[in-house]
Amino acid sequence: MDIVIDTSALIAVIVGEPERNRIVKFTTGNTLIGPGSIPWEIGNAFSAMFKQNRLTLNEGKKGLVIFDSIPLRYIKTDFVNALKISKQSNMYAYDAYFLDCAIRHKAPLLTLDRKLKTAAQNLKVETMEV
Repeated sequence: MDIVIDTSALIAVIVGEPERNRIVKFTTGNTLIGPGSIPWEIGNAFSAMFKQNRLTLNEGKKGLVIFDSIPLRYIKTDFVNALKISKQSNMYAYDAYFLDCAIRHKAPLLTLDRKLKTAAQNLKVETMEV
């Protein structure tokens, strides 16, 4: 089964947050998909963690190695659809890319982001409970 995994869930796995084991359990044996923006979002999340002193540069480098080991299939975004979702849901385009992916591929969304989860449910996108 295809599962759209967002940056929040990937970061939880990479940095070993409490949800890590459940995310790994839910995704094992499935195909993880998402928009091509994911690597840039991972980098941005790491830079935010640097500013908050939650992550060192060395930990960030190790995190990138972990990220590179996660098998992800990148999906081309339908930008017109994503912008429509962004406008309709009053969200950033980066979040709408995940919803576009889930809608077009009829795949559930795995996210730890409550606002994204709520927007997904409002659009009748299946979400996975972690």
